[in-house]
Amino acid sequence: MPRLNYYRRIFSAYLFGGKSHLTFWHDTPVGNPNAVPGELGEYYMPFVEKADYRGAYDPSGVPQLDYHGHIGVQYNPIAIAQYGLGNYNLFRRTADRERRKKFFVSADWLASHLEQNSQGLAVWNHHFDWEYRDTLRAPWYSALAQGQGISVLVRAHQESRDPLYLDAAQRALACFYRPITEGGVAFPDESGDLWFEEYIVSPPTHILNGFIWASWGIYDYFLATGDPSARELFSRAVRTLLHNLERYDLGFWSLYEQSGTRMPMVASLFYHQLHVVQLRVMHRLTGEDAFARVANRWETYTRSSSNRIRALCYKIAFKLCYY
Repeated sequence: MPRLNYYRRIFSAYLFGGKSHLTFWHDTPVGNPNAVPGELGEYYMPFVEKADYRGAYDPSGVPQLDYHGHIGVQYNPIAIAQYGLGNYNLFRRTADRERRKKFFVSADWLASHLEQNSQGLAVWNHHFDWEYRDTLRAPWYSALAQGQGISVLVRAHQESRDPLYLDAAQRALACFYRPITEGGVAFPDESGDLWFEEYIVSPPTHILNGFIWASWGIYDYFLATGDPSARELFSRAVRTLLHNLERYDLGFWSLYEQSGTRMPMVASLFYHQLHVVQLRVMHRLTGEDAFARVANRWETYTRSSSNRIRALCYKIAFKLCYY
């Protein structure tokens, strides 16, 4: 039954369109040329399409996603953060007060919806079950949500000077210092590398896009506060990426994650393009040329129609075998 529900929801979203959660997530991945490394200004991706999301909103103006099927309409902390960041970018460009208002709707929701997990850490919970191999049972939390929530909150503090936002960002950051076994989102591997997990599962899967986005939240917290421990945490994330990027390269496409399964989980075209954008941002933030080299290589993969078809076949086979 869980698998049937999964395919019913996916087919409803992909084949019949409408205002599904996919209308929010699958925008065009691009970097933001207005984002300046070392400055807490516009976010590193524009999220302009997300700022004008045409799906459901609650009475306060907080966006909600329609997952169809038995999940239905839900708050998703990651979507709320990205919606806020998109409106923040547009506010910075235009000084439009309506954009500012929408940004603070997102920031206020995030500041007021941190919840304590079983280990007493402040997290943004997802209050719906989610099919990811074994089903994630509500409530579940994510390093990706933590990182992007922090990126919203530190900008809200910079714009308003209200300490409430910085206090919430500090509480949200704490889970990055604690391993998964202690209620955090961090996983130190046997090689000494430190990962931040988008989905808390065992064994961890090291989803690439979620790890990178999470690390940007830590970087933003450092820019906002000058906290040396946050700077070191971001530096460890950079080292982890540099040590492991080649593990995500199939020679014709990138991997979505380190699945630990016999068949690798290849990235979709959307996520492959997102990886390229994220690596270019990492190059701008760190100056590490390895990020640009890998981004260039992965970008060339997309120019081959045979690579795109091959990647799609891998993706479909993986879903059929493991979902």
